Amino acid sequence: MGFFRKQLLSIIEWQDENKDILVYRFPLKNREEIMNSSTLVVRESQVALFMHKGEIADVFGPGTYKLTTENIPFLTKLLSLPTGFNSRIKAEIYFVNTKQFIGQKWGTQNPIMMRDADFGSIRLRGFGTYSFKIDDVKVFMKEVFGTNCIYKVSDLSEQCKSILIQNISDAIGESGVSALDLVANYKEISDKISQVSDSQFKSMGLKLCQVIVENLSLPEDVEKTLDERSKLGILGDKMGTYAQYQTAQAIRDAAQNPSGGNLAGLGVGLGAGAQVGGLFANAINSAKDEEDLVKCVKCGIKISKSTNYCPECGASQNIKCPKCGENVSSGAKFCVSCGEKLIKTKICPKCKKQLNSNAKFCPECGEKI
Repeated sequence: MGFFRKQLLSIIEWQDENKDILVYRFPLKNREEIMNSSTLVVRESQVALFMHKGEIADVFGPGTYKLTTENIPFLTKLLSLPTGFNSRIKAEIYFVNTKQFIGQKWGTQNPIMMRDADFGSIRLRGFGTYSFKIDDVKVFMKEVFGTNCIYKVSDLSEQCKSILIQNISDAIGESGVSALDLVANYKEISDKISQVSDSQFKSMGLKLCQVIVENLSLPEDVEKTLDERSKLGILGDKMGTYAQYQTAQAIRDAAQNPSGGNLAGLGVGLGAGAQVGGLFANAINSAKDEEDLVKCVKCGIKISKSTNYCPECGASQNIKCPKCGENVSSGAKFCVSCGEKLIKTKICPKCKKQLNSNAKFCPECGEKI
């Protein structure tokens, strides 16, 4: 015939079989042409763009279209087609994936700094996931895509992760959450990271759908400090308790050390060993003294069991045996003279007068017992 028959491109569509493709350029072979009444199929979560000489001409959302000069007005105007769209159209077709890409991972390669009211400046490491999607197709194509044939999630993930990690410090600072309360506020921190990062994603035509913080970890030495603090909270917030705890720990470590067979094996020397021993003795004495204390029968302060009168209120600490009348201490359970059991004895809660076990009212002040 002396010429090649032009091949008509009847159906234009993209069946997305790969889960991480953001933009796909539809391949037009050498002699394929977009002719009048060609069919364009755009599936859900897709957008089709016609581009001419690097400029976006027409945009199609989900649906099926018969391509005519009526539904691609801008491209028709660019090409000035007086022939009713029957001549060859030199245009590129791109399919943009607008679905949400979930399960994208982020993590801090290097520690980030955080100011905390309890610990001052500390370093944090963290990791989690995020999801995003293309929200403004035209902005994304102009600012990010370029002229690639295929653009994948992996081509964009590093930039997204950098934005998130950059904004973690700001998000934690604005949330006002302390290091001790980080675990209980992951949801609030995630929402704050999303708010801080939203404008930067929008500038690329993207939408940050969700950020999930799975873990924020403190440095090892800070975590050890928190563990020690928790132990002291269980034992009681007292310097005496802390000294007892530290002494017991040191003696345990010394006993477990195979080298030297004594405290010198810990690297503290005999002098330090004697000091630890002194602390241990003091701790034992302190605990013993604590056991020898009782509460005043009137004002309630702790005094020695052997004290006859309270140094604070002057109240007598002795009570009389209901059987023989001998004075006995308030903490005694039996009379030292006759052996009478004293648990049955009652004390008036108002005037502290000793009463018989069967008394219902105090004979001194009339208080109901």
